[in-house]
Amino acid sequence: MASASVTKEERPLTIGAVCRRLSEEFPEISISKIRYLEDQGLLTPRRTRGGYRLFAEADVEQLRAILRMQRDEFLPLRVIRDELTAPGRGKRARKKGIPRTGIRSRLEVPLVGLEELCERAGVEPGFVDELEAFDLIEPERHVSGGRLYPETDADIAAACARLARYGIAPRNLQKLRRGADNAVADLTNVVAPALRSRNPERRQAGLDDLETLAGLSLELSQLLFWRAVRSLARP
Repeated sequence: MASASVTKEERPLTIGAVCRRLSEEFPEISISKIRYLEDQGLLTPRRTRGGYRLFAEADVEQLRAILRMQRDEFLPLRVIRDELTAPGRGKRARKKGIPRTGIRSRLEVPLVGLEELCERAGVEPGFVDELEAFDLIEPERHVSGGRLYPETDADIAAACARLARYGIAPRNLQKLRRGADNAVADLTNVVAPALRSRNPERRQAGLDDLETLAGLSLELSQLLFWRAVRSLARP
């Protein structure tokens, strides 16, 4: 008789659980990487009312296919998107296409308290204070119970903690923050007028342009970074 219970493999997975499952095959996988692929419209996990992502097995397999195309075929995201949406691609395709979640998902990030941030990132409050001191994370709001951080700050804290194990302290990471700020400043010159517009259609167009520019800038940054890493690894 078939069991009515859902097996462990069939239960939706959190973004952290997806990272752990795929980390053996893809050591470079990270929560930030998955979120970026979602922003680019390549993944569409279900959202809870609280805004948390839940990944079905189909989502995990799609992510696995994307990562393999990046690793084995060196395909850019634009080509991967076409591969996934092209008819006749079997499991690699979704016949209805993949809707873009866009930059709006980044603008509406759930907030977490200090205790939850520490638990998610596996760090101590003192380390969080150090990250704040070097502007690597910052609370979005202060309430009577303490500080509230964007959910993504837990990912930043976790990444900084892993780097710290190699002797790269938060103070050494400020250049990365400044680089991100400089990149955004360049985008500001292009989209700021539209984003400040009171015309809803013009503001929408500005958001669309910002999404495109942000994705292209991030992809270029990653490509340049890995080119530099390859240069370092050469004998």
